[in-house]
Amino acid sequence: MKTNPGRFFEDYRLGETIRHATPRTVTTGDVALYTALYGPRFAVQSSDAFAQAVGYPRSPLDDLLTFHVVFGKTVPDISLNAVANLGYAEGGFRRPVYPGETLSTVSEVIGLKESSNRQTGVVYVRSVGSDAAGQTVLSYCRWVLVRKRDPQAAIAEEHVPSLAKVVDPHDLAASLPKLDVSAYDLDLAGSPHRFGDYRTGERIDHVDGMTVEEAEHQIATRLFQNTAKVHFDNHAAKDTRFGKRLIYGGHVISLARALSFNGLANAFALAGINAGRHVAPLFSGDTVYAWSEVLDTADVGRGDVGLLRLRTVATKNQPCGAYPDRQGDGYDPAVILDLDYWAFMPK
Repeated sequence: MKTNPGRFFEDYRLGETIRHATPRTVTTGDVALYTALYGPRFAVQSSDAFAQAVGYPRSPLDDLLTFHVVFGKTVPDISLNAVANLGYAEGGFRRPVYPGETLSTVSEVIGLKESSNRQTGVVYVRSVGSDAAGQTVLSYCRWVLVRKRDPQAAIAEEHVPSLAKVVDPHDLAASLPKLDVSAYDLDLAGSPHRFGDYRTGERIDHVDGMTVEEAEHQIATRLFQNTAKVHFDNHAAKDTRFGKRLIYGGHVISLARALSFNGLANAFALAGINAGRHVAPLFSGDTVYAWSEVLDTADVGRGDVGLLRLRTVATKNQPCGAYPDRQGDGYDPAVILDLDYWAFMPK
């Protein structure tokens, strides 16, 4: 065969390393399209002048644009035949990425677990995104539910990895250049609130909502060169339990992050992903809302910035004034995303 049908669950082996195809040079064009799709307004990523004033050489990419490009490289080898992407852990953004940089990704299979129905299995991978010089820009673990080609196929070895519940914030502290926060203009940034203004347990309703359009989510997913069939092939999707295409889970993450500007405008850079779960699917025509909780604060020995541990919950078709959340062993039916992460904020 000349074509690639994608891997099925029984094709993976514990410990194997997968070098993913198609390195990607990111440009200001990618940045402009990402901004058009999601509308993020964080000042450091929006203005070269603002970024240079505080100590960057120029505006870096939005961290989630970096994440999506690195993630997209893995899809043909990891999740082309996925039923759903399930979760994330141990994520670390190791250095800013600037337009003109070339990104590539390598993944290691760190876990395999067959489903009880023998129709699918969960594949756990650790993916590392690197720049052209081979320096790590991002690493993370994720697990994805993948179809089996043959339900009767035997699985050679199974293992569920033990993953840290929280990334040590001190391990993330050096990922930004030293910044001159005296030049951080709060008026231009859009919020008067700095690191010391947030308290553990505080909840923030981000108020605004964004409706997902069919064309938007497909353009976004193609922008990241994510080829997962569940996002594109409506003819095949009609035979699934949902009967239609799913919105890429990363699309929800970027929408929630953009919405979080209203209340967290100075949480300008992501540092790490502690945990993430796609609770329920999202479809075209649904409207996304979000709220966040401050889980912790970390002073990591830098005089310029501290880290907030944030939990952002996204919903569909339900505003978040009542903070819809977990309910017993499950969630409020409106919840679609539960993301726990560290973000930098100026002192």
